[in-house]
Amino acid sequence: TDDSYLCVWGITMPSPIPVSRLLPKEFYPSIDLGPCSSPLEKHVKDSTLHLPSQGFKARNALKLWSCVIQWKQLRLLHPLGSGGFGSVYKGTYYGKTVAVKKVKKCTKNRLASRQSFWSELNAAHLQHENIVRIVAATTCIPESVENQDNIGTIIMEFAGTATLHHVIYNHAPPLETETCFRFSKDIANGLHFLHSHCIIHLDLKPANVLVTDGNICKIADFGCSQKVDNYNDISPARPQNCHLGGTYTHRAPELLKGENASFKADIYSFGITFWQLMTRGQPYTGDRQAVLYAVVAYDLRPAVTDGVFNETPLGQTCKAFMCRCWNKDPRERPSAKELIGKVETLQDLLT
Repeated sequence: TDDSYLCVWGITMPSPIPVSRLLPKEFYPSIDLGPCSSPLEKHVKDSTLHLPSQGFKARNALKLWSCVIQWKQLRLLHPLGSGGFGSVYKGTYYGKTVAVKKVKKCTKNRLASRQSFWSELNAAHLQHENIVRIVAATTCIPESVENQDNIGTIIMEFAGTATLHHVIYNHAPPLETETCFRFSKDIANGLHFLHSHCIIHLDLKPANVLVTDGNICKIADFGCSQKVDNYNDISPARPQNCHLGGTYTHRAPELLKGENASFKADIYSFGITFWQLMTRGQPYTGDRQAVLYAVVAYDLRPAVTDGVFNETPLGQTCKAFMCRCWNKDPRERPSAKELIGKVETLQDLLT
């Protein structure tokens, strides 16, 4: 129901995202969460949530569970950044470097802040080289740890401090075209993996893509993500619970019009991100409301008259590919799987 609750160590916490949105169907409607920190299952072999064996008495392997954060093993080193719903820190957990996100209570919109936390866990059971991996998560924060201003804590792999936004705009020489294509393929691979697991990211942009020291792109920040019932589903399972998050410059026009989300909304965001990679430009300037109106009513898109989209076969193929990604009709946009093949075609034209 809309009033579903999650029980965490005896504390009931309203969850805007029903438990069924986070679990395989065989686990509900009869769900015994027990003393867990987030509603994820132990027995899934690709689960990234894990608990060090020290001091843990295993329960029935088929019972639902998630990692209980061992606070004595967590050390915060220094802040990495902050956003609308929380702050991220560099830290160590059991001696390994991690990133720690604290989702804060939002006094103006408490429902949105809670939903942001649970949305982050949509991808918690997944592991892929182009997705930031979640190690542990909990809503139970001891008073000895902090002042209870946060509604939850998420421990993630540390993928570095550089975002794709920093790489695009703070890189002294322009990125080589080959690097742009390689980064684009990383993002496309990550999107395809998410979509194949029925997750829509809904806030894809350069600032939410981390670039590791090995120059691998990893999609991060799932605070706006949504889960759908199956891969062929075009709308969220419970659209009435969706909050309008995301970044307006990268948000698909159908979402700006208030329509339900689909996987194709991420493809639109990919198109804007691809344009930024290729041009190092800012998608739009001017008044926010004017831009939103122009995108929806007049099909405004970033300019494609720059030299990179010249009359060469490569330039024209890039232009056609990008324009298809941000087509106003979601049905005309490629799938994430098609993105991979299209980027590979661009790479072949470059050689």
